[in-house]
Amino acid sequence: MDFRRLTQPLVQIALPQILKHAGFQRSATGIPRFKNFITIRRYSYSSMEYKMIGPEHCDQVLEHLRRNFFADEPLNKAAGLCQNGSSCAALESHCAEAILDRMSVMAVDAKEQEQGVCKVVGVVLNGILKPGDTAKALSKLDTNDDAGFRKIFDLLHRHNLKYNLFEHFDVACMFDVRILSVDSSYRGQGIANELVKRSVAVARKNGFRLLKADATGIFSQKIFRSHGFEVFSEQPYSKYTDVDGRVILPVEAPHIKMQQLYKAICGGADQDEKEQSR
Repeated sequence: MDFRRLTQPLVQIALPQILKHAGFQRSATGIPRFKNFITIRRYSYSSMEYKMIGPEHCDQVLEHLRRNFFADEPLNKAAGLCQNGSSCAALESHCAEAILDRMSVMAVDAKEQEQGVCKVVGVVLNGILKPGDTAKALSKLDTNDDAGFRKIFDLLHRHNLKYNLFEHFDVACMFDVRILSVDSSYRGQGIANELVKRSVAVARKNGFRLLKADATGIFSQKIFRSHGFEVFSEQPYSKYTDVDGRVILPVEAPHIKMQQLYKAICGGADQDEKEQSR
């Protein structure tokens, strides 16, 4: 049976009439809503600007993270660290510390205003890491009152000490990519990729030989690898257990492991572009 011949009148004649019918226009609210969604995304992308983050942007950046990162990041979610939109003193202090290093980048929508300033729609928080910093941070965890925060950073700090990039690469400091976050309504536009790309440029401009990132979810892991980062070590979440063998952070699938990634800078921009195109 020739289904193409049978269905052609429906496609060419009947379907357009159905779409034009007033009742269909009133009931099929998903179609105009989807059309508006596409228009908004395209409009927002054209108005995107990227800027360095300074201490004066701290409140804006933290508000963005409260809405888009703190509650949803895989380890934070597993630890029940905070609810969407709420604050977490320990996490905010961790973020503010990175901002003070003046190596971080944000994406802002110039045409969307919040209290008279451009809306922050994406951030990458980068810090300067020196030998001994991780050991000091681990020793301070015992004084932190937030049990969920302690669980997360005990995992990260101990893993970094066990798999020591300083010893392996013999560097005096590293460019530490600590947090990558994009507003949920702006995802899919390449903002995260651009933030990582600009972070690599900032690291090169400031003379760093090595970048590192502790990527806790599959999406950030994929983004970093697309920019030439390589896996140095991994920590399956199922093997992060207490003395009784119970999993400390029951991270939800598809996130199954943390990856410690690195990128050595030994060439110019052309080399990075080649790595990204692989």
